Amino acid sequence: MNVKKLLLLAVVCVLALALFGCGGDDTTTTTVIDSSDDTGEVAEGLRIAIVTSPSGVDDGSFNQNNYEGILSFIDSHPDSTVDAIRETDMANSVQAVEDIVGNYDVIVTPGFQFAGITEIARANPDKYFILVDAWPADPDNPDDTIEVSNIYAMTFAEQESGFFAGIAAAMETVTGKVGFIGGIAIPPVVNYQFGFESGVNYANAHLGTDVEMIAIPSYAGTDVTGTDVGGNYVNDFVDEATGKQVAEALINEGVDVIFVAAGGSGNGAFTAVKEADGVLVIGCDVDQFNDGVNGDDNIVLTSALKVMDINVERQLENIYNGSFTGGNYNLQADTGSTGFVYESNHQLSDATLEELAKAFELVKLGDIVPASNFNGSAPDDFVGL
Repeated sequence: MNVKKLLLLAVVCVLALALFGCGGDDTTTTTVIDSSDDTGEVAEGLRIAIVTSPSGVDDGSFNQNNYEGILSFIDSHPDSTVDAIRETDMANSVQAVEDIVGNYDVIVTPGFQFAGITEIARANPDKYFILVDAWPADPDNPDDTIEVSNIYAMTFAEQESGFFAGIAAAMETVTGKVGFIGGIAIPPVVNYQFGFESGVNYANAHLGTDVEMIAIPSYAGTDVTGTDVGGNYVNDFVDEATGKQVAEALINEGVDVIFVAAGGSGNGAFTAVKEADGVLVIGCDVDQFNDGVNGDDNIVLTSALKVMDINVERQLENIYNGSFTGGNYNLQADTGSTGFVYESNHQLSDATLEELAKAFELVKLGDIVPASNFNGSAPDDFVGL
């Protein structure tokens, strides 16, 4: 993905997520985990802050997964503390970091809205920053990104996890029709979509399936370059009503497996599936099996993973032990950063698990490179090996 498109995405995300903040409290909420001992003395350790979008660290998905990485680190290092700061004004995200930088050793910033922390990091070389889903913007060349020695910036190959979701859907569908629902057609979400479509095409070409991907033209997505990417998009991350409407439209077309990458809008899709009969969803970013409980049943087939918590914890550990190295990294299957739920909390058949294990190794080795938003490969033409 070129840097100009990354920065275009940053703007789109800020505008989209800002809508969520308009409906809620206009104050910043802080949650503190206190690691002081009985004397009130705080032991030597890292003072950590995580600054999030309005959905906060209990959103059950993106922000929460980052926060859980911090909590896991603190479990191993109880001399460290964390403040969770929910910034309700997305336009104020970078300023929110500026306001608190002097009080912490490490600041974790999940989301493209934090790409502009570059100058803050440069002005505070004794502080560490973990930037998730973005690379630092170059203040001198706004269309470019830059590496900063005290920022570890991570993006993810979402198309790999989407690819596994596509294989799972193709092998488990009964009706032979599957679909994808996205929130807004920003690159990480389109990556999931294109990977999913690549996985279905791969299964049709190599695994004996004959599956149709259903896309309803009125819900087609438009990416940050203005290109029609198809799929089924809510055009919002916090519109449960429309999320449900899109899912119902797919179900009416005979779709019985839906991959949902729509943030809060996906809750509506989950509701539609729970009200239907014989339909399953594939979760996104984190293990969403608990969200799939439907009486005595569960609607989650598996979940496509974007492993942020482990990578956040790794960098905190590196800071703690003095081995931190800043830079910009796109994390893939070879570091355990993409994948799918397979050990528990799934309803995959043994045959599907076997094929997914083979596919994972091929992706990990680079023998299969699924289509993504800007890698020059179209999912319609993708057959894999």
